[in-house]
Amino acid sequence: MRYAIYGAGALGTVLGAYIARAGVQIDLVNRNRAHVEALRRDGAKIVGTVEFTQKVNALLPEEMTGEYDIILLMTKQQHNAEVVRFLKDHLKADGALCTCQNGLPEPGIAEIVGADRTLGCAIAWGATFHGCGVSELTSEPSALTFSLGAYGRGNRLEETKKLLECMGTVVIEHNFIGARWSKLLINSAFSGLSTVTGGTFGEVAVRKDSRRVAQRIIKECIDVSRALGVTVEPVQGHDIVKLFDYKGAFKKKISFMLIPVAMKKHKNLVASMLQDLKNGKPCEIAFINGAVSEQGKRANVPTPFNDRTVEIVSAIERGEKTFSFGNIALYSDLF
Repeated sequence: MRYAIYGAGALGTVLGAYIARAGVQIDLVNRNRAHVEALRRDGAKIVGTVEFTQKVNALLPEEMTGEYDIILLMTKQQHNAEVVRFLKDHLKADGALCTCQNGLPEPGIAEIVGADRTLGCAIAWGATFHGCGVSELTSEPSALTFSLGAYGRGNRLEETKKLLECMGTVVIEHNFIGARWSKLLINSAFSGLSTVTGGTFGEVAVRKDSRRVAQRIIKECIDVSRALGVTVEPVQGHDIVKLFDYKGAFKKKISFMLIPVAMKKHKNLVASMLQDLKNGKPCEIAFINGAVSEQGKRANVPTPFNDRTVEIVSAIERGEKTFSFGNIALYSDLF
């Protein structure tokens, strides 16, 4: 069997190291030549909540040959069509391209490789890139979970599950779009506001001003998904709709108090979008909060807090603003 991680950056380096440590041969593919050379020379160095160094097989995209049984796609979505067309030539007829990306990427991927070869995976842990060959796992080891689902008939679904189990717990979701919305809800609130403020998920959750905004972003996601007929799946055993949906003042107060508790295992996470902007790269805000805004228009549900998050992050990306907790004041007119 041949396996690859395409886009072995922060998350992919950690996942690839775990898989290789389990004795499974997998290629870690990345466009960053210096990163690939460091992985080849020194192995994948994992720091943070766990620490180990693992020898891995690293490649540049142009060094990929032949066809793979399973490719885990872990790039950002900005160039998905181009990347997926490239990977199609390296995917077996009965193989699977499993997207581990944020947002709702499966429909676009299925258009290129076919529905039966399209799998989706929602990752419930985080990592930070610390330079060539080094990645920090920022979530607690107990939070290393995956939600896996099929877009079509699910080529290689069980095999992909076993591959991911080299690192953590994998739940096959028959309602995978509901699992996607669970991850989108968390990302919209905490990745979005981590990028707006420059803070960690924990800082966003603890500060009352940013927590108020996070609560509203979460509520918009719940309202949009409900209007679309989507049943949002639990996250790590917790029914997030039951926890964070509200109508009256009492439930709203309870949900507000629960946010720091819910983020405790992920308090050190920093949004990959924030890391991208710090490194002068474009970020995928259009595929996270922007996806909520787009789906809200489809469902005729207003999403002012997600819309404003897109506006602020886009302004930061253009160099017109900088990330700061002072940006939370830019939401004040929406309350």
